[in-house]
Amino acid sequence: MLILTKNDIEMCYSIEDCISAVQDAFEYFSAGKVDVPLRTQIVKSNGKDSFLCMPAFCEAYNAACVKVLNMFPENINKGRPSINAQVLNIDTQTGEINAILDGNYVTQLRTGAASGVALKYLAKKDCHKGALIGTGGQAATQLEAMLLMCKPALVQVSDLDFTRATRFAQEMQQKFAKYQTKIMAVESANTAIKDADVIISVTPSTTPVYDASYIKAGATICGVGSYQPQMEETPAELVTRADKIYLDSQAAVLAESGDLIIPLNKGLISQAKLTGEIGRVISGELVGRENDQEVIFFETVGIAAQDLMTAKTIYQKAVEQKIGSKQN
Repeated sequence: MLILTKNDIEMCYSIEDCISAVQDAFEYFSAGKVDVPLRTQIVKSNGKDSFLCMPAFCEAYNAACVKVLNMFPENINKGRPSINAQVLNIDTQTGEINAILDGNYVTQLRTGAASGVALKYLAKKDCHKGALIGTGGQAATQLEAMLLMCKPALVQVSDLDFTRATRFAQEMQQKFAKYQTKIMAVESANTAIKDADVIISVTPSTTPVYDASYIKAGATICGVGSYQPQMEETPAELVTRADKIYLDSQAAVLAESGDLIIPLNKGLISQAKLTGEIGRVISGELVGRENDQEVIFFETVGIAAQDLMTAKTIYQKAVEQKIGSKQN
């Protein structure tokens, strides 16, 4: 069995590799080729901390895995990761666990890659400004996916803690210098999203984190942080205004994401407002962006198919490059 740490994975695998894997994941999932039960989720009485188990199998991709993941959003205030996870990669021929991967980093990669896939298919060709709201453990890969797919000249970053946002922006400016994008912190989300062509929000907020009136025509917005029914980082006004709404999994989003559950329950939108799953755009069954004026919203709660294809392709690269530690 192979043990793959974050450092091991970084040596052999990139966000670009992951975007390719997650694109496959969405396409296979929407074609009904991935067995992905809705994830088991146990939420503590505080309504924030949760324990999750996410199995997946795809015979056509020759892949199987289980991710065990715990989400504790307040850990960010303690200087600890908000997500703790491991991914068990499984040999589909023998049922043996052939690798254990750092699930925190796999989650960061595949969650960032989900936005990367969405931006690849839904963003305008010319994106000059990006906005990132939230600077927790998922933020760095979200930012890199935006930089890779959209190549904005400027990205403005906001967080409830401006000091944290400033520190994050400075670190990312150095880490992602190769993209030649100016990355800077601003004191409010509304400042960040004003005139932005692409926006990613990745927060556990239960109240909207920006004013939808600042969203300009032609913007593409990725809602990433709302993974429980009471979480609503995206304003309902944006959801009602959007010309098109795409999802990673319609069943999962309607079961888990307050960004859409809340406006649906209030009667502000109906399910007819939902354009469909991004996997069907990838396969050509659904049309994506049709002009530069459409406001397009993508909601992702994360599905095990992403972990499945990501873990499989990481394992393959690690074996090819002889990376990782072997354990009996």
